[in-house]
Amino acid sequence: MSANTMRKANALAKNGVVQIEDGLYQVKSLTNPFKSYMVTSDSCDCEGFRNFYKFHHGKGLKANCSHLEAVRIFKAIHEKTGKGTTTRK
Repeated sequence: MSANTMRKANALAKNGVVQIEDGLYQVKSLTNPFKSYMVTSDSCDCEGFRNFYKFHHGKGLKANCSHLEAVRIFKAIHEKTGKGTTTRK
């Protein structure tokens, strides 16, 4: 994963992730304040995730994006601190 993707993911994990329900998260777009993406533990509805294999076909990589990585970081932070994840009501 690129350093740029990790930089974006860290920024999003701090204030761009909201847990909707168990296993489903809404993650803000860094480039468009009016947009967000729905993310599960292994998928995202952003264009980058959907087109991942088009650009990385045959390299043995698993599809990923900054939104998916942000959720992983968000979950790790909340597990480490012992705080529950933020859930939209």
